[in-house]
Amino acid sequence: MKPTTKMKWIPWVLYAALVVATVLAFVFAPQIYGVKQGIDAEGKIIWNPPSVFNAKVSENPILQYLYSQAIPNLIHTVQIIGVAVTLGVLLHLLAKITFHTKKGITISKLIANFLKWVIAIAAVFFVMDAWGADTTTMIASAGVVTLIIGLGSQSLVADILAGIFIVFEGDFQVGDIVIIDGWRGEVISIGIRTTKLIDAGGNVKIVNNSEIKTLVNQTKELSVAKAYVSISYDTRIERVEAVIADNIGKMREAIPAIVDGPYYKGVSELGDSGVQLLFVAKCKEDDIYQVQRDLNRVIKIIFDDNSIEIPFNQIVVHDAEKEAQAALTKKEQKKAETFLDEQQELSKDIVVTDK
Repeated sequence: MKPTTKMKWIPWVLYAALVVATVLAFVFAPQIYGVKQGIDAEGKIIWNPPSVFNAKVSENPILQYLYSQAIPNLIHTVQIIGVAVTLGVLLHLLAKITFHTKKGITISKLIANFLKWVIAIAAVFFVMDAWGADTTTMIASAGVVTLIIGLGSQSLVADILAGIFIVFEGDFQVGDIVIIDGWRGEVISIGIRTTKLIDAGGNVKIVNNSEIKTLVNQTKELSVAKAYVSISYDTRIERVEAVIADNIGKMREAIPAIVDGPYYKGVSELGDSGVQLLFVAKCKEDDIYQVQRDLNRVIKIIFDDNSIEIPFNQIVVHDAEKEAQAALTKKEQKKAETFLDEQQELSKDIVVTDK
């Protein structure tokens, strides 16, 4: 872990060095490039002070070129890259601190990604200009080049348009948990070309925006956490339901992540070795797996405290005396029936399949 932690500082150290070099280049710009004062009678530029790189240092044309042109151009390139990277960092920080809603974060990230591309392209042109390229002609001919590229990159255009529609229609946003092509994950970014998801295991999936045909957004509404618990066939169901009625409020107190519920939905299955009961609760999609685990734990504790057996593979020997003790009172039976009716009414809007 330590080498990884140290490596995280390397980009910031390099960026700090780039910023220092950029600032120094601006401070000493008059000495590096000279200051243009005008044009003399012969049409030559008058520099005051002249650049330190105007001096002749060697008869060798290569060395003279490296000194008088390559070094100033390299310094100018560092300036351009430094400014471009700083603008990109500022855009990232501005988008991060300005918006706090999911929609705001999504739109800000899309705009920031777009502006970063603009800054990068502009930086490339400025660097080429610094090294003597005729960027004016290149920009003038950009229309033809764009047409050629456009014909060969229709999928790129489709991705960009799809990304714009995704953001402004708001079907899903950064921070939502979605399922795309059977892959479940949290949306960590929506770019102008791709959407990135990260699953519970930390795996990142990158999907082209135009390839998102069907999507399930699990964050729009509360999700339903389900817990299946079996009881022995020897245990009277009414007695178990009476115990649940007395303790269901404790389940809610024990699991703060539950937003609505929990509710007892009744018998979901008569299994080979036990009677399976279903409990449901509404919660945020982010919490669904933990709520299901917590429900299982709390129910197990309640059943243990009330001597309700959760079956497992075993050889059963019937005990007549024990069965006599398990006789159900009318009060317990009435309580179970009333509780079941109440739970069904309270949870009627929670529609779940048993599996």
